[in-house]
Amino acid sequence: MKLRMSLAALFSAAALFAAPVSAQDYPDRPVEFIVPWSPGGGSDTLMRIISGKIKPYLGVDMPIINMPGVGGTVGLREASRRAADGYTISQVHEGLLVATETGITDLAWDDFDPIALMTASPQYLVVHPSENYSNLQEFVAYAKAHPGEITMGVTLGGVPHLDAAMIEQAYGLKFAYVGYEGTGQRIRALVGGNLDAAIGDISSSKEFVDNGDLQFLAVGSAKRVAETPDVPTFAENGKDLELNVTRGIVMPKGAPEEARNTLEAALKKLSEDKSYIEQTHNAGASVDFRGQEAYRTYLSNLDKTVKSLSKVLAP
Repeated sequence: MKLRMSLAALFSAAALFAAPVSAQDYPDRPVEFIVPWSPGGGSDTLMRIISGKIKPYLGVDMPIINMPGVGGTVGLREASRRAADGYTISQVHEGLLVATETGITDLAWDDFDPIALMTASPQYLVVHPSENYSNLQEFVAYAKAHPGEITMGVTLGGVPHLDAAMIEQAYGLKFAYVGYEGTGQRIRALVGGNLDAAIGDISSSKEFVDNGDLQFLAVGSAKRVAETPDVPTFAENGKDLELNVTRGIVMPKGAPEEARNTLEAALKKLSEDKSYIEQTHNAGASVDFRGQEAYRTYLSNLDKTVKSLSKVLAP
């Protein structure tokens, strides 16, 4: 009898530990954050702000683990292999969708559970001042009249290439692409007169715009950016283009609903934190919170656009 009672107690305890974690229990230990980029870059900086400020809203620490390599796909591969228990998260941006479509990785955005889009860095169409055009309308007219003549600086097969291809597609243009490893390189080439146009951002380009070396023709945000109030959006010029480098949080596919919802709620509260907003702004981005469904919709729509441009983006 005592043996049966002891076994029953043991099985009850085992069942208790095997039971699904409730929303009240999650999280009960740190949530590991795999950042698939090297320390010090834009994504790493912005994700460290999240990691450093999330504890009051989530209740646990969120230690960063940097796993760079192959355009962010090495760390994402590791994240995809982790247990889908809510205790591993990672970060994606538009680069994953481009890498998937161009064959760099067989991972896709929907191999993960999107939790929340957190930040956006609007991208600009930047030009070297020219007597041929002084605004977006004149640029489009000139580019249509001279197909393939405007040299456009991008990172070939990367997000800037995607952004430029979206402009081509929207306005029926044809650029001559010139590849550069990073934003800084192509903006310096543009300042030096080696390019006609490039895809850039505030942190890389604004100082040159302010001193007259370069000009912003349009910004890919939903509304005008406070730092560049005179620069129109593409939407103002009749094209619903979102040209952003967005950073969002994902979990391995199949994460428990309670974990996904709890983390989403914590990230939403963080996105309203004034200190977090200020630090994100100082890092060259803006807070653009979108929860699970809105983030999934954004990625799904963007994926369709990337697929439609696959021939242009192919290396």
